[in-house]
Amino acid sequence: MTRRAPRVVVFDYGFGNVRSAVRALERVGAEVELTADLGRAMAADGVVIHGVGAFEACVAGLRASRGDWVVERRLAGGLPVLGICVGMQIMFDSGVEHGHAAEGLGQWPGVVDRLEAAVVPHMGWDTVSAPESSRLFRDIGQERFYFVHSYAARTFTLSDDVPVRAAVSAPLVTWSDHGGPFVAAVENGPLSATQFHPEKSGDAGARLLANWLDTL
Repeated sequence: MTRRAPRVVVFDYGFGNVRSAVRALERVGAEVELTADLGRAMAADGVVIHGVGAFEACVAGLRASRGDWVVERRLAGGLPVLGICVGMQIMFDSGVEHGHAAEGLGQWPGVVDRLEAAVVPHMGWDTVSAPESSRLFRDIGQERFYFVHSYAARTFTLSDDVPVRAAVSAPLVTWSDHGGPFVAAVENGPLSATQFHPEKSGDAGARLLANWLDTL
């Protein structure tokens, strides 16, 4: 029996490189729909939350489209979500830009703030260090991925009194470095996310997206 193509919704809330994400997912075998329809998003095998620009603006746009409800309901039901770039950052508790703190979606504890590096933004190709058990980075090896960002989560700490809302198991965290370590990707049950742009990362990015589709 031929396996059907996984159905993916790239949630269209007005932020993000959504057309490139759609094309990249289609190239690796997904049936992709760009929509802000809540029912379509809930019925999809996977949902992608992309984001570019300011943390607070992305959160506001997502909430205005009720995309925050989609994320919450899908994760509560164990349904996969993939965040990309600022779409990853807003999964944390908060983001601080220009001294102003904005509330995130709170799926992970932690703060997204400005990179402490001689050159900001961090723009271009860079390596990552993924856990051996990672499913996103399976069979990818020491490839480079494309980053464009000035802010990141620079720590990822869980304590016994801070529940991980997306899954019971501990998250798998992938790191990169620009003036110090920062979170490059997280795999946490149904919630996965990357700080880099897989849709702009050539063959390595395509392999990562294919690996995500395999988890749907």
